[in-house]
Amino acid sequence: MSKFLQGNEACVEGALAVGCRFFAGYPITPSTEIAEGMAKKLPRLGGRFIQMEDEIASMGAVIGASLCGTKALTATSGPGFSLKQEHIGYAVIAEIPCVIVNVMRGGPSTGLPTSPAQSDVMQARWGTHGDHPAIVLTPSTVQEYFELTVKAFNLSEKLRTSVILAPDEVIAHMRERVEIPDQVNIINRKLPSNSVDKSTYKPYKVEKDDEVPVIPNFFDGFRFNVTGLYHDETGFPTASPSIVEKCIKRLHNKVGSAYEEIKGIEIDLPKDCDVAVLSYGSTFRSARQAARELNAGHVKLTTLFPFPEKEIRELASKIKTIIVAEMNLGQIRLEVERAVAGKASVVGVNIANGLLISPDPIKEKIKECRI
Repeated sequence: MSKFLQGNEACVEGALAVGCRFFAGYPITPSTEIAEGMAKKLPRLGGRFIQMEDEIASMGAVIGASLCGTKALTATSGPGFSLKQEHIGYAVIAEIPCVIVNVMRGGPSTGLPTSPAQSDVMQARWGTHGDHPAIVLTPSTVQEYFELTVKAFNLSEKLRTSVILAPDEVIAHMRERVEIPDQVNIINRKLPSNSVDKSTYKPYKVEKDDEVPVIPNFFDGFRFNVTGLYHDETGFPTASPSIVEKCIKRLHNKVGSAYEEIKGIEIDLPKDCDVAVLSYGSTFRSARQAARELNAGHVKLTTLFPFPEKEIRELASKIKTIIVAEMNLGQIRLEVERAVAGKASVVGVNIANGLLISPDPIKEKIKECRI
């Protein structure tokens, strides 16, 4: 089925298609259309919509709904995303699936509420405290917004972790034709079988160092503890160094072992090109046009984290320069520099004034790199 949708509307369609039946949020531009869409459509499907008193409470409600077995979503933007960070960390350590949409706008603080920016890239990766992995997806088209919403829920359910979807304002408010399949691939979290002994079941017990625990839903007859503290296989707190180390490493390992499924990178290198332009989000369109007009390569990221270090390092061995175009002052450029490790030069085309990057400054940078 084809629909002409705004980006945020496509997110709603993707969430409902993959089985999301709970939304809690607090309105904030440029994400508000997601809350509006979920408020209209969730009740018709037997779901629940709650407008909470703030973003902190919204994230808490999402965690609670997920613990009860319901696929849950919240959506926000810059300052609201900051308020959710403590609870996002709780979801990571307690291994509670949930999806958070952060429609990026200009900051810091209230900044530029309805203008495009990609300034929350590092907040998405490092906003919560603690040493933990992060999964961050970002669409470049409205079609991708739909597809990555489905992917975000599937990764969240499979790996029992929070997944962040980070479109920029342009993609969120752009309207394009979207192809919506009759059915999407749906992954549901694993649950204990009916034959297990509920009186002795250990929800966080695993056999491998990258395994995802099989945690029951609340009210399914199991009695167990959920905490933001480091915990043993029963779920109760522990300060045992060996258990703590094993736990934090497993949180990293379970995401690392799923890298091939999580990654999102497209590389187009014309014959004999010496320069490639890397971009993501709405900047992709200008970057691709500039690259095509000047026979340069083009790289598009739809997964920002885990960062595709291996793929970028291999790219650096084939060309002289990587140009990173983004609507901030170089947040992904620094990641590219780290991955390249001197094998190629890395330069940026950066705009952080509420305006889109047009093809012209990218073309000028390509020409400059070839002098």
